[in-house]
Amino acid sequence: MGNESASDQFEALDACHRDITRHLAALGALAKHIETDGIDDQARQQAATIEAFFSGTSRQHHAEEERSVFPILLSSGNAELANAVRTLQQDHGWIEEDWIELAPRMRAIAVGNGWSDPIEFQNYVEVFTELMRGHIALEETLVYPESKARWAQAVAQRRSS
Repeated sequence: MGNESASDQFEALDACHRDITRHLAALGALAKHIETDGIDDQARQQAATIEAFFSGTSRQHHAEEERSVFPILLSSGNAELANAVRTLQQDHGWIEEDWIELAPRMRAIAVGNGWSDPIEFQNYVEVFTELMRGHIALEETLVYPESKARWAQAVAQRRSS
């Protein structure tokens, strides 16, 4: 898991999930704001912040999971766990596809361009948000706990050797 300890790595991944959840809430609020009030300075600024986060930090987070968390679980010999990881990998692809549709709309809003229909924008936001929340739930309830347990077990075995 790189130069930092696995414990630090998991804390960073967990913290990123909290950041993603906050940005998803802000994205939902932005969609509602645009629907009711249109694109104003607040909407432009919020769109720029949210777009930068999901285009940068969130994508890096998924790449880190693919690199550091998923491989050991895929080779664990546990079919249920491997299937869950494959679902998460598929989610990463769907999330990326959804973001490719949503990001240009976010950038347009950030510069004050209202070419995207507010109702259509709301629909894109809802699909993206639902996928991201379901994805995080699966990671936090199954994959991260299992990965953390395997890491702790490996550390304990090294200490007893």
